Amino acid sequence: MLVPIYVLLALFLVGCGPALAQAPPSTPPQAAAPAQDPDTLDPTPPGSLNPEPLPPLANPDSPKTAAKELFGRKPTPFPGPARSIGGYADGCLAGATVLPIDGPAWQVMRLSRNRNWGNPHLIAFLERFANNAKKVGWNGLLVGDMSQPRGGPMISGHASHQLGLDADIWFTPMPDHVQTREEREFSWAVDMVAKNLLDVDAKVWTHTRTDLVRTAAQDAAVTRIFVNAAIKKAMCREAGSDQDWLSKVRPWYGHAEHFHVRIGCPPDSPECKPQPPVPAGDGCGHELDFWFKESTLHPTPPLIPPQPKPALTLAGLPAACKQIVQAP
Repeated sequence: MLVPIYVLLALFLVGCGPALAQAPPSTPPQAAAPAQDPDTLDPTPPGSLNPEPLPPLANPDSPKTAAKELFGRKPTPFPGPARSIGGYADGCLAGATVLPIDGPAWQVMRLSRNRNWGNPHLIAFLERFANNAKKVGWNGLLVGDMSQPRGGPMISGHASHQLGLDADIWFTPMPDHVQTREEREFSWAVDMVAKNLLDVDAKVWTHTRTDLVRTAAQDAAVTRIFVNAAIKKAMCREAGSDQDWLSKVRPWYGHAEHFHVRIGCPPDSPECKPQPPVPAGDGCGHELDFWFKESTLHPTPPLIPPQPKPALTLAGLPAACKQIVQAP
């Protein structure tokens, strides 16, 4: 099913930064892609065992150069104290810390993307969350995209994840062994949403996944968690009387095979722009109706497609981001 252009553009216009659809690179014969569901706007594409460095830019100093092209070519962090600068969809990161690819209760996926960087506050949250997830019966976290070494816009996959304060967590639990590089690059996350898009798939969904997201939402550092609307619907049904945490769980396009956790601006990042608080209430009633309308599930493409939004340049980012991305 084709995804309307206006839906994809919405992902850039809203600062919640869900992942965008990408054309997966070729995979080895043993890693055939699963059938694509129309709800999955943000599949986690396979990576590469031998990622090619991006070619040099012909004119990197041009004011018209897309910021994503500059930040995507920086393999190391900007030195100095950690600072998240700007907004979640228009910012950058200094003093980033890398999340080790293996921890006591997590493993990092898609190493070739080099996106397991974050503000130290995000690293501390992930370590804490991984440990707490064990207590609800989750074997360990599979961590997808966090941020690039210097944050900023990405060449593919996200509108947000620019401050080192966002992380994608697969709904697939960590296996009982340390994964090979091949497994990390070519394994597929499991789609949790039923074919009709109206609920979770009972063949793969478990109550433990609700407990997992609840555990993340109850952490004081977390401000939002993005999931598919069908997943939010299931969590509303399974939460019981303890529903206060559900206000942080926000329905959004895609997010059928992972959930996107966002923490708030750290106190030691005064240039970080916080989002408004989430609306009061659990968001489980008529607030979900929009997501299950026929016009939302199967929208009619506009007769005249809108013009693509111009790529974000350094002029659209805080001034400090220019120094951060232009430093060696």
